[in-house]
Amino acid sequence: MPTRDAVYPANRHALYDIHRYSAAIRSGDLLFVSGQVGSRGDGSPEPAFEDQVRRAFANLREVLAAAGCSFDDVVDVTTFHTNPDEQIETVLAVRAEEIGAPPYPNWTAVGVNWLAGFDFEIKVIARIPSTTSSHAAANR
Repeated sequence: MPTRDAVYPANRHALYDIHRYSAAIRSGDLLFVSGQVGSRGDGSPEPAFEDQVRRAFANLREVLAAAGCSFDDVVDVTTFHTNPDEQIETVLAVRAEEIGAPPYPNWTAVGVNWLAGFDFEIKVIARIPSTTSSHAAANR
């Protein structure tokens, strides 16, 4: 059975160890990124909602970079919101800053009632650039 090709950012946060999951799994030329939340290094949430969203995107950016990707490589996004009606404008404003110009990736937003102490989570699938996937395979 093949082993999972796990990817972690340089500044790995405590939640990966506490909840026993990988930041991302590389499979061929795809990167499946676990849901990223607005957690500080110790695993605690940013108290203000906008800061939590910004930190979630920053954490995501670090995971993507660890695999040689950027937001330009993201093809599918799922976000989870504990109070979508009150949060969506903030999320859309931060998203506009982070994701960039069209064409935009797929996006699904889901309202949930629990996110383990957080109010926002973002999960993505990215295509690993071919020069990076060849380089990464050579360095394994």
